[in-house]
Amino acid sequence: MPELPEVETVRRGLEPVMAGEVIARAEVNRPDLRWPLPERMAERLTGQRVLRLGRRSKYILADLESGETLIVHLGMSGRMLISGDPLGRFHHDHPAPEKHDHVVLHMAGGARITFNDARRFGHMDLAPTEALDTHWLIRDLGPEPLGNHFDAAYLTAAFKGRRTPVKSALLDQRIVAGLGNIYVSEALFRAGIHPRRHAGRIAPARVAALVPVIRDVLREAIEAGGSSLRDHRQATGELGYFQHTFRVYDREGAPCTTPDCPGTIRRIVQSGRSTFYCPLCQR
Repeated sequence: MPELPEVETVRRGLEPVMAGEVIARAEVNRPDLRWPLPERMAERLTGQRVLRLGRRSKYILADLESGETLIVHLGMSGRMLISGDPLGRFHHDHPAPEKHDHVVLHMAGGARITFNDARRFGHMDLAPTEALDTHWLIRDLGPEPLGNHFDAAYLTAAFKGRRTPVKSALLDQRIVAGLGNIYVSEALFRAGIHPRRHAGRIAPARVAALVPVIRDVLREAIEAGGSSLRDHRQATGELGYFQHTFRVYDREGAPCTTPDCPGTIRRIVQSGRSTFYCPLCQR
């Protein structure tokens, strides 16, 4: 599933052709994705100007002139791809419609944005912008890891007394929003923290040091266009390339990348998800 860097990469790609532009026509080709789509979705989107394109956790948020916000979750295999390119940055003719093109936005400026999702684990909804923070998909999310509310004091307090493994705690979207397997594994490796260590038993100084490490990993991944392992594509259709700099993720059996460390990367399963770490570097 796309994590924060992949979603932010897609948002940045969409922003030049969506923010400030009018949706001349919206096509909704099925009644549901993971859950039923909003009633009269095509009608409610058609003719609306996109005032702002934001992101909350793993959701892309398009604030509309109507006072509603389009909430987009990419799910496991969802892609939002631009064709037409009125800005002249690259040339992509509009491709022929494909089987899994579920929602298509024809922008007044000439771009076409297609939401394609073969597995249909993605989701879209429309909600009043002023009440967005109370929407059931948004209301329980923790702070953004790149935002001002995510700091050493917050994370130390969030971890206090928790007997949950730190890997699981960081995947809890109520504690911090947007993190997933890849970037938690990478951040814990850089911070030298074992993924099985209980969150509440990590010294405050080590928790404080973990915060900037998480930020660094996310920023580097965003600049690299995210990680393309299976389905992720940028809005241009290009692959991300952060996977080429993984230090532990998906490197089971490979040598540790820490200089002079004789360790080998291991894989364990936590809560049904793969975790990668170095048993010598991470304590």
